[in-house]
Amino acid sequence: MPGMHGDLRALPAAARRAKMRDLIERRGFARVSDLAAMFEISEVTVRTDLDALAESHAVRRVHGGAMSADKSPWLEPTFDTAAERRVEEKARIGRAAAALVESHQVVALDVGTTTTAVARALAAREDLENLTIVTNALNIALELEPAIPRMTVVVTGGTLRPALHSLIDPLADAVLERVRADIAFLGCNGVDVDAGITNTSIGEADVKRRMLATAARTIVVADSSKLGVVRASRICAVDDIELLVTGVEAGTSGAATLRDAGLEVELA
Repeated sequence: MPGMHGDLRALPAAARRAKMRDLIERRGFARVSDLAAMFEISEVTVRTDLDALAESHAVRRVHGGAMSADKSPWLEPTFDTAAERRVEEKARIGRAAAALVESHQVVALDVGTTTTAVARALAAREDLENLTIVTNALNIALELEPAIPRMTVVVTGGTLRPALHSLIDPLADAVLERVRADIAFLGCNGVDVDAGITNTSIGEADVKRRMLATAARTIVVADSSKLGVVRASRICAVDDIELLVTGVEAGTSGAATLRDAGLEVELA
């Protein structure tokens, strides 16, 4: 986990716990094993620290680690709020992901601000012809509208979630059950070696799993702040996807753990 410097072993317990709390608030989740390696202390000591932080309501203890007390795994920012974060990184991720698409393909494009960056990059690629894009995001359909008729844009059925511009159950599978995609680009709220690919919304996670099932190739696009984060609803294991495209901000160490688990990672 980036952002920690200096000899952390020498810190008094109170200072160490404060740094743990700050890190957990910033990343949303931290594993006991990661904290033990970072602070060069035993996992028993880490658990004691996390229990003390939980007793003061500074963090929330969960299996294997702790989550921010201020960020419920059931809550998520609105699309407009998320769109203001890591704008340049998401644009790079979008261009890198769009470069993987070829003419005459069928692409499933999931809801989210990073997948919206993919849509913008696809619309800008005037070399693409006869591309079919299936999406469960109304804003993405509008982003792609200027690319018609080079692209055919298909919107799934479902119930609208206004804050995210997404379509979920009931009826979210009205189109997806009839589609076989060459590539599915999935967004998410967390990427973790043990927990897998996770999302805050259970309803959206269900649609993401259907998109994954339709595709010959599944690619997750997620900015670096999602790495090491765990959210409430599991989409799939990391070995169920072919590639993760994230920002260079993740660093070689951030990508190394995922690569060691067998996941191909592209830094944009």
